[in-house]
Amino acid sequence: MLFPIGDDNTQRRSVPIVTWTLIGINALVYFLLQGGTGENAFTYAYSVVPYEITNNVDLIGNQRIGNATVPLFAGPTPIYLTILSAMFMHGGLSHIGGNMLYLWIFGDNVEDNMGKVKFLIFYLLCGILASAAHILVGPNSRIPSLGASGAIAGVLGAYLIMFPQNSVRVLAFMQIIPMPAIIVVGLWGLLQFINGFGSLATAGSSGGVAYMAHVGGFVAGIILCFFFRNRNLSLPEQRQVYRTQFYREREY
Repeated sequence: MLFPIGDDNTQRRSVPIVTWTLIGINALVYFLLQGGTGENAFTYAYSVVPYEITNNVDLIGNQRIGNATVPLFAGPTPIYLTILSAMFMHGGLSHIGGNMLYLWIFGDNVEDNMGKVKFLIFYLLCGILASAAHILVGPNSRIPSLGASGAIAGVLGAYLIMFPQNSVRVLAFMQIIPMPAIIVVGLWGLLQFINGFGSLATAGSSGGVAYMAHVGGFVAGIILCFFFRNRNLSLPEQRQVYRTQFYREREY
């Protein structure tokens, strides 16, 4: 398994304020509002519940979900706002840790290219479309869904298109290896598609992971990057810059 731990930022021209701010907001929500556990009244109230969105109703009280009884609390008004709130919530330390690591590695380059305002809009749109994909495959599901992974999947999709040859450092076979992003991000995306379409029978969720949200965010990121990217540098020119840097690093 390829586990990314960093990438080449030598071509980055600006400080990734939006990326760092998003990481900070996610951390504050998790530790202050979710109590550092990912499972409290706030979490159940502000997570996305597909049934609530498709039926425009706020489910309150104990709800039978599979073999468990889950308490649902009053959410925001309108209930559709949970699509945004859930984007900044997580279910545990490993959940938020993994998501924020990916955002820290890949978000700064995409933000640098798009600009801060456009990147923020892009990020939120990807998160919204990711939730839409998850809801679409399980419109009557009462299982709460939360996490920034859908929006971050969009960032990965844009990164794949704009910086396919950028060097990404991955932990593999007990050593750190530089690999082009097209392999690292491409394999990640392929895994989401395989798991996502394989989980359609379980309303878009498998093992607690909403893979169809990842698929939706990833596809949204690939498409939206063509509208949000900086057109002052063409994609072929942009790729050549990062390709040159990648092979230069390999020479050392």
